Amino acid sequence: MSEDKQFIRREKDTKETGHQIITKDVDIYRDTFIRYMGYSNEIGESFRPLVPKSLVAATYGMAIGYVCTDTFDKTLRLQMDGASPREVAIKGGDVFGWQMLASVAIPGLVINRITWATKRLLSRAPMPLLKTVPTLVGLASIPLIIHPIDTLVDRLMDATYRKMVR
Repeated sequence: MSEDKQFIRREKDTKETGHQIITKDVDIYRDTFIRYMGYSNEIGESFRPLVPKSLVAATYGMAIGYVCTDTFDKTLRLQMDGASPREVAIKGGDVFGWQMLASVAIPGLVINRITWATKRLLSRAPMPLLKTVPTLVGLASIPLIIHPIDTLVDRLMDATYRKMVR
């Protein structure tokens, strides 16, 4: 499990077993629908055949804004809990690195290559298909790539950054 899972918000789950209330740990930036904000650039990449490049670039700005918000939230909470400046800096680097890889860089490249390959495969198709099918394939790919990429980035961060800063 990711080291970052220790910085979470607690929500009371309404399920009761006997007289116990089960508490579920939820990281709103990784375990809720807000996580998909980090994938706004993948939507932009999917629509690349149909929209101006400036619009695709704007979706990267949205995704990076999500990354910065998660980083700020987690480091501020850590600082408010009395952590040392070193601990705050290490956590900030971890969250920023993880999010940039798992939400922006790797998925953006994967979706870009999926839409590119789809367009190449359809190179002899009529123009309406050539523009719309790669977009649809790219959009359909997004839910399929999220969890494998998150797992890959967890392993990558554990083997590099997290090992280095301990």
